[in-house]
This record gives sequence, C-alpha cells and structure tokens, in this order.
Amino acid sequence: MFEILLYIALFLITVAMFGLIYRVIKGPTTPDRVVALDALGITLVAVIAILSIILRTNAFLDIILLIGILAFIGTVAFSKYLEKGEVIENDSNL
Repeated sequence: MFEILLYIALFLITVAMFGLIYRVIKGPTTPDRVVALDALGITLVAVIAILSIILRTNAFLDIILLIGILAFIGTVAFSKYLEKGEVIENDSNL
C-alpha cells in the first residue's frame, strides 16, 4: 500500500514539474520564471527523495543535498540580479 502511494506521489510531482517547466518557458515576467525555477529545484529534490525511498537506498542523499544547495544559491543570485542588476558588486571607491 505504501509503495502504491509513493508511485502516485511520484506521478503527481512529475505532472507538477511539467507545469513548472511551462511556467519557466512562458512565464509572463522574469520574477515568475525565477520562482518557477526555484520550485522546479524543490520538486526535483522531492522526486529524487521518493526514488530513494522506492529503491531502498541512501545513495541519493548527497545528490539531494547538492541540488538543494544549488537551487538556493541560484535563487539568491537571480533575486539579487533582479533587484540591483548585478550579482557581484564592484566597489570602485577603494
């Protein structure tokens, strides 16, 4: 019964990922695309976690952590770029 629920959750998350990919491509504004890209990273972590449970292995836990960190850093960089127009600030007053 639990395995059937895992497969159903995997299917629903995959459908959600297709919706997020559509939003990344056709998003009306750039912030909408950034939010969809962040949500895509979170759903990718969820898919890998469910696959790890189904396969009964913990080999994917490092990959989950890496994808989570990269998604967070990417979201922060995109947000800073949208706010200030640059990711790395150069102080020319030194």
